[in-house]
Amino acid sequence: MGARNGEGKMRKPLLLAVAVLCGFARAAEVDPARHVNPFIGTMVEGHTFPGACYPLGMVQPGPDSGTDNLHTCSGYVWNDEAIHGFSQTHLNGTGCPCLGDVRLLPFTGDAVRQTYASRYKKESQEAAPGYYAVTLDDFNVRAEMTCTQRVALHRYTYSGEGPARLLVDLNYGLHVLWQVKREQLVSFCEERLEDAETLTGHISKHGWFDREVFFVVKFDRPVKSHQRFFEKAGFAAPQYVFDFDLGKGEQLRVKVAVSTVSVENAKRNLQAEVPGWDFDGVRKQTRNVWNRYLGRIGAAGTEEQKTSFYTALYHLFIQPSDITDVNGEYRGADNKTVSVPAGRAYYSTLSLWDTFRAAHPLYTLIAPELVDDFVRSMLAHYKAVGYLPVWTLWAKESDDMIGNHAIPVIADAYFKGFRGFDPEEAFAAMKSSLTVPHKKSHWDVLDRYGYLPFDKVEHEAVSKTLEYAVDDHCAARLAQALGREKDAEYFFKRAENYRNLFDAGTGLMRGRDSHGSWREPFNAFSMHWSKKFGRDYTEGNAWQYTWHVLHDPQGLMDLMGGRNAFYSKLNTFFTLPDYVPVEGETKTVILGFVGQYAHGNEPSHHVAYLFPYAGRPWRTAEIVRKVCTEQYLNKPDGLTGNDDCGQMSAWYLFSCMGFYPVNPCADGYVLGAPQLPEMTVAVGGGRTLKITAGNLSKENLYVKSLRLNGRKIGGIKISHEEITAGGELVFEMTDRK
Repeated sequence: MGARNGEGKMRKPLLLAVAVLCGFARAAEVDPARHVNPFIGTMVEGHTFPGACYPLGMVQPGPDSGTDNLHTCSGYVWNDEAIHGFSQTHLNGTGCPCLGDVRLLPFTGDAVRQTYASRYKKESQEAAPGYYAVTLDDFNVRAEMTCTQRVALHRYTYSGEGPARLLVDLNYGLHVLWQVKREQLVSFCEERLEDAETLTGHISKHGWFDREVFFVVKFDRPVKSHQRFFEKAGFAAPQYVFDFDLGKGEQLRVKVAVSTVSVENAKRNLQAEVPGWDFDGVRKQTRNVWNRYLGRIGAAGTEEQKTSFYTALYHLFIQPSDITDVNGEYRGADNKTVSVPAGRAYYSTLSLWDTFRAAHPLYTLIAPELVDDFVRSMLAHYKAVGYLPVWTLWAKESDDMIGNHAIPVIADAYFKGFRGFDPEEAFAAMKSSLTVPHKKSHWDVLDRYGYLPFDKVEHEAVSKTLEYAVDDHCAARLAQALGREKDAEYFFKRAENYRNLFDAGTGLMRGRDSHGSWREPFNAFSMHWSKKFGRDYTEGNAWQYTWHVLHDPQGLMDLMGGRNAFYSKLNTFFTLPDYVPVEGETKTVILGFVGQYAHGNEPSHHVAYLFPYAGRPWRTAEIVRKVCTEQYLNKPDGLTGNDDCGQMSAWYLFSCMGFYPVNPCADGYVLGAPQLPEMTVAVGGGRTLKITAGNLSKENLYVKSLRLNGRKIGGIKISHEEITAGGELVFEMTDRK
C-alpha cells in the first residue's frame, strides 16, 4: 500500500486482492483495529512491542528503551523510564533479541552527548495498528511513526528551545552480551550522504542472526549541517547528528526504507510505497489493511474481551515477514539474490518450534491465501541450505530450538488441500531434512538406539526424541499419501520412538543412556538447565514434556495404563505445586503455571486439550477458562510468556472459538469450550462459520451439547473440512460438568 499516487506500483495490493477474492469480507465490526492494544505484553516476559507495523511487513518502526538483555528482546519494556530512540525493525514476543536497525532520535541541545535518550510520560504514548507516538520530555519533541510494508515514515514536531536535531545511529542493534559485544555488532558499514536530503548505506550485522541491511534515509527538507562520529573507538559504523532549519512547533518528516539486497532496491521500495510525504494518508491506508485482516473474525463480548481477542489477532499477523523488495528480489539463506514471480512473497521470521502448534493451523483457516507462499518459502530455504527451516529471520537460519517443524506445517498444508507447491518436492525436502546429517540432526544415533541417549547427545535428548517423533509422523503420512510405502513404514516406525523413553516406574518421559539405563539421579521437577539432573529437556521438565506426543495421544494413554490412569496422571499435572524447589536451581523464568502446566511456554499448549481423550472434556473447559481469564489481560503485563511470533495469541484465538489442533497435522480440532458468546469467522471462498455459545456465563463454562448446521456432534473432534464448509456451530453451555 502506498501514499497518494503510488498504489499502482506495488506488489502488496495484489496479495490483498487475492484475499478479497478468497471471500474475506469485513466482519460486522467496522473498525476492529480500534480494539487493539499494542501495549499488551510489553512487560515481564511478553516481549511484544508497541511500534507501528504493517501486516506481514518488513519494517516495524518503534521505541527502544534498552538493547542488551533478554527483557528487551523487542527493544521496549513498559516500565523503563527512558526512550533511547526509534529503530526501524523489531520482533514480536521472541526469547532472543535481534533487529533494531537504523536508530533515529529527534532532540535539541548539545549535538554530541554522553547518552542519547529522553524521559517520557506513559500517558503521552499512543499506539494502534500502524501507528505509534510519544512525547520526548527532555527535548519537548512529539515523535510519531507509521509505515508500509518496507518503508517507515516518521514525523517529529519540535516544540522546545534550541536547534532541531536528529541522531541517525548506524551502529545500533538489539542484542545480548553473550551473543555479541556491542563493538562487534556491526562488522562492516559503508554509508554515503548522497545529497542534503538523503543518507544511504549497507551494514553487515552480527548477533543472533548475521544479516545484510541496505537502507535509505530521506528527509523532507535539506540538512543545514551535520556531524559524523563514532560512539567508541573500534566501532565499525558511525553516528550522525543532522541539524535542520526549523522554527518552534515545526515538523520534520523522515522516511527509512530497507532491503536485504541493495541500496538501489531500498530506493525502489521507498519510491513505490511512499513517494510523497502524506503521513496521515499512509497511516490511514495501513490501518485499512489491518482492518482487512482483523475483520476476518467478528467477535462479540465485553470491551475487555474484544481488546484481548483483537490484540491476539493483531499479534498473529505481525509475522511471518515478507522480505521481498518491490521488484521481487530478496537475499536468500545462502547469501545469493533470488527473485520470486510477480504476486508472490518470500516469508521469513519463522519461529517454527513455537508456531507449528497453533499459529500455522490458524493461518490455514483464516488466511489460506498466505499458506502456499509460506510453504514455497520453506522449500526455497531447503534448496539454499540443504534442510528445511528451523528458526529463520531475514532468510537466515539461526538453528535455534529443536526439531524440524517446517515438516508438520508443510504436511498440514498438503492434507488441507493446498497445491501451490509440488508435494513430491516437499516430501524430498522432508526426507532429506530427517535423514541427511546437518547442524540440527542426530539421525545416526536415533536410528541406532531408537531414542537419543543422554551420553551420546548431551543436551535436550528427551525433548529432541519426542519432537523428532512428531516430525517423523508427519513425513510418514505424506509419504503414505504419495504412495511411498517404504518411506512411510520407516517414518511411522521412527514416530513410535517416544515409547522408548517412557518410564513405567515414574509414568514420565525420562532420559536413558546408550546402555538403556534410566537417568540417575532423576528429579521430575528439574528444569532443562540443571547440570545435576542432566539437561534432557528443552525449556521444561519431565512433567511438562511427558505429554509431548501430539501425534498419538491414544498411544500415550495406553502406555499409562488406559483412560483412568491417563486422566489421573493428567489431572495430577494440573494440581501439583507450581513451584517445587530443586537443589542447585533458581526459580524458572517460565511463567503461567497451573500446577506444573506452564502456559507461558509452548510444550504445554496442547495439554489442556488431552482431557477429552480420557472422557473428561469438562476438565478442559475448566482449565481453558482459567487460562483465558487470568493469563490474557488488557494490560502491559497481560501475557504470561513470550508471544513467540503469534503462538501464544493463536492458542487464545482457537480457545475462544472452542477448539484446538492438538495434532497440528490435519488431524482435526479437539473440542473445548468457547469463551465468547458469538463469533463469525471468514473461512474462505465467501463462506463464514458462525460460532454461538448459548447461555455462556461465568458459571456456565461447560458444554452441554454441540450442533453443526443442526447436526449433533458427538465425538471429541471437528474436522477442518467441516469448519471451512461454513454454516453455524452452536454450543449450548451449562453449569454442570
